[in-house]
Formats: sequence, C-alpha cells, structure tokens
Amino acid sequence: MKRYLIERQISGVGNLNAQQLKEAAATSNAALAKLDGRAQWVESYVVNDKTYCIYLADNEEAVQEHARLSGFPANKVTEVRSIISPMTASA
Repeated sequence: MKRYLIERQISGVGNLNAQQLKEAAATSNAALAKLDGRAQWVESYVVNDKTYCIYLADNEEAVQEHARLSGFPANKVTEVRSIISPMTASA
C-alpha cells in the first residue's frame, strides 16, 4: 500500500468537541469498512479549518472513494515519497 497525505478543508473543525470528533471518526471508520481493506486511516491532525490525514491505500482512487462515502472532502491528496525523522541523521 502507498502512504498518502490528505488535506481536508472543513470549516470550524478545530472547534469540535471530543464527542463530535468521536462521531466523525465513527463516520470515517464506517466508510473504510465499505472499502474492503483498500484504504486504512493512520491518524489525522486537526487545525482551525482543516485536517491533515495520513492514510495507507492501494491508490488515490481508494482515498477519493473514502471521501465520497464518508462525506469528508479530500481537497488535496499527495502521495508520500519518503519519511524522515531526527533518527534519519544517525542511520
């Protein structure tokens, strides 16, 4: 599977409370279940009016299908080419 960074523009998402975020996660999980393993949600970062999500997926089409099924936009989908961290310097 490939790794993707997904930018979702969702007005006010940074102001959602814990219950609302829980419900959003459940909606996303239900959409993922319909994709039969073609996409996996790793984690998301919530900021003011956007989320930045990390997904593993067979291809970008699976990411877009998740967006359609969940109702959460995938405004920008970028395939991750490499991952580096502070440990990369000592490898």
